[in-house]
Amino acid sequence: MTVVHLVASPFFGGPERQMLGLALALPAAFESRFLSFFERGLCLPFLHQLRSHGFMAKALEHNAPRINACVGEVAAKLRQWKADLLLCHGYKPDLVGWLAARRAGVPVVSVSRGWTGANWKVRLYDWMDRTVLFAMDRVICVSEGQAAKVRKLGVPAEKVRVIRNAIAAARFEHRDQTKRADLEALFKLPSVVGTLRVPLSADGTRSVPATLSPSGSGEGTPRVLVGAAGRLSPEKGFADLIDAAAMVLADHPEAGFVLFGDGPLRDDLQMRIENRGLTGRFVLAGFRDDLDALLPNLDVFVQSSYTEGLPNVVLEALAARVPVVATAVGGTPEILHDGETGFLVEPRDSTTLARRIGDFLADEELRKRMDQAGCQFVRAQCTFAAQARQYEALFAELGASKRGRRRMAA
Repeated sequence: MTVVHLVASPFFGGPERQMLGLALALPAAFESRFLSFFERGLCLPFLHQLRSHGFMAKALEHNAPRINACVGEVAAKLRQWKADLLLCHGYKPDLVGWLAARRAGVPVVSVSRGWTGANWKVRLYDWMDRTVLFAMDRVICVSEGQAAKVRKLGVPAEKVRVIRNAIAAARFEHRDQTKRADLEALFKLPSVVGTLRVPLSADGTRSVPATLSPSGSGEGTPRVLVGAAGRLSPEKGFADLIDAAAMVLADHPEAGFVLFGDGPLRDDLQMRIENRGLTGRFVLAGFRDDLDALLPNLDVFVQSSYTEGLPNVVLEALAARVPVVATAVGGTPEILHDGETGFLVEPRDSTTLARRIGDFLADEELRKRMDQAGCQFVRAQCTFAAQARQYEALFAELGASKRGRRRMAA
């Protein structure tokens, strides 16, 4: 069976890791090929990764708004490659892929990872994506939480399948301790004795004098590191994390916070850090291509999102043996069990978020117990081998359906 993936890759990130991991885990009887919209050249790192593993990967010549040209190009490639199935990842692949697959006469499946609604443009794209799901032969949801949203739209339940994200846990088996020094170097600033502005509510703060230069491996170097990662956009809730950090540092001045990622809110978040008096203790580290090596050197990982499908970075933190505090949104409660493998909090609740981070910082034994339980869970339950078996069953089901339609047509 030839399975074609249609994507619009902006970089080699979480969804791209899922596609590559699945392709590597499927048996040899399944040939995976990839088409990506060019996206101003941003797709090239993903295509390079695919080609380095021996997969056929092509960038499309056409792009939006030339939808008809896109559909024609994808349909032609499906015929040329004698595709048996098209997997679509995202709103633009869904729209173009559905039309192209119907033109080429192959089943089409959408992989639904969630909607962010970050701004009016994204909300329009999300609406387009939700609309086209009805026309798909199947919709794969990365969590039960996302499946509930899809079924609520009116997509027939028999079309919906839940196949959760997976993790290549071997990426985190060995901790490179030199990367701890790289993290600590982010905080090597002159000592600052100042005032932490700790938020009490949406319209009030209290000021707490604090020394922002605790004893450690160097002047101004934190002894414990709290990390987060993601696109710097509203739905990730990083403003809440900054507010929580101010509360945590009032009680744990030995801590430091580092946020990996980039996006439209970078300047706003930096201003919030400065206004909270956290300069030198909360660092925006930007996009890092060595996050896999940095992650195991954190002491606590935090996810503060308002919406998620099933967050890859939480799986990665658990596999890296880093205890996690996360908001109970989307599929996160399906992989993080409160009080067992981490702590769950309600979104937009910076006070509880701070309290749970503080619980971990105050109790090293608690951190060790939960990071071990979390690692055991993902290594047992969230493997690409298990994920591939679920996809195999779906592919066989759709293959039989396709053969049945051909016999009826004959």
